[in-house]
Amino acid sequence: MNNGDTIFALSSGHGKSGVAVIRISGEKLGDVFARFVNKTDIKPRHAYFTNLCDNGGDLIDQCLAIYFPAPHSFTGEDVIELHTHGAPAVINAVFEYLSSLNMRMATPGEFSRRAFYNNKMDLADVDGLAALLDAQTDKQRKHALQSMMGRDSEIYNNWRSQMVEISAYAAAMLDYSPDDLPANIDETIKKRVKKLYEEIGAALGEYRTSRAIRGGVNIALVGQTNVGKSSIFNHLVGSNRAIVSDVAGTTRDVVSSMIDIDGYMVNLSDTAGIRETTDKIESIGIERTKNEIENADIIISVYTPENIGQTGSGANEIIVINKSDTIKSQDIKNVIYTSAKTGEGMDLLMDKICQKIHEIFDGRESDLSINARTKVLLETAYGELANAIAAGDNYDILAEHVRCAADAIGKILGTISADEILDMTFGQLCLGK
Repeated sequence: MNNGDTIFALSSGHGKSGVAVIRISGEKLGDVFARFVNKTDIKPRHAYFTNLCDNGGDLIDQCLAIYFPAPHSFTGEDVIELHTHGAPAVINAVFEYLSSLNMRMATPGEFSRRAFYNNKMDLADVDGLAALLDAQTDKQRKHALQSMMGRDSEIYNNWRSQMVEISAYAAAMLDYSPDDLPANIDETIKKRVKKLYEEIGAALGEYRTSRAIRGGVNIALVGQTNVGKSSIFNHLVGSNRAIVSDVAGTTRDVVSSMIDIDGYMVNLSDTAGIRETTDKIESIGIERTKNEIENADIIISVYTPENIGQTGSGANEIIVINKSDTIKSQDIKNVIYTSAKTGEGMDLLMDKICQKIHEIFDGRESDLSINARTKVLLETAYGELANAIAAGDNYDILAEHVRCAADAIGKILGTISADEILDMTFGQLCLGK
């Protein structure tokens, strides 16, 4: 599937660094590697310190070179890794040299695409790799690593194998006499379909948790104007990201920041104060605030002692009464009193946020790492299994719906896939992956 091209890319990060890793993948690269290290007796997976020279014999850099012959490599092809110094000038010089050897720069995700075509990875593994490369917190790292190492693939393959077997038995019931089939095969088939339906339904039920791990927990600071939302936001973020002013309506748009709280990525948003206004720009900000509230996993509702009124009681809501330094008594229960001016109560607020995050995640983390692509396909499989259950004793219809469910799971793995699905999956990845 690679048309014989040899590709290369920078696998380490861009910019100045101590070491840069340049990855090369193609067919029959043993002679190329021997030229790089100026040796004929090459040991696979052995690091060689070498003077890498261009076609004219001029020194490009001193580097380490490692050869991974097919099929024991990331892509399943011959792979060479060059560990050079990380100066941009060195990297560019190496790229120019490799281009002169009839190699080309890889496209995003092309290394992983080759690994997929060479059966080194399936699409569920690729999704896990993409999530791992994007991981910014420890929870994201652990979740993505398990997915990349085959946890998701094992579950999907198990489901698909069961579906294929069920579909085959259901179809066989139309062509064979009961004496030629396992005893009580009809009841067994129905029970197995129902069990698969319940398992996939449970996985979809935990999509919100999986989404929150991958994309972050959405927390929105909401309230009326001039209650101190921006001051609290700045305190939680640790910097003056939002403008703070006594003028009502200062925040006219959503200001967001990503922070790590107890190993979980949090998307914290400071929203426009909600009030009646004729200002068009402020009205747009208020509409965006409403959208943030709809998408929030946790809402921090901010009041002041003067506008406390009635507070909400949602399970995902934290009630904060700000400007506590202006009052003497703090007698309202189930709220957190804070002062953005003095810092009072901020530690309690952070503790409450941590508690809410753990209420979302603890005991609810799915065995699957579900992204938007896999969610759609799981929903398709779930719907097909529901139709199979509804088919009752019509085993011809049941077999067809279970087969369609197996096809949907196959698309998650890449067992059955269209080019646009592959492009969507590998497009998540960077050069060198």
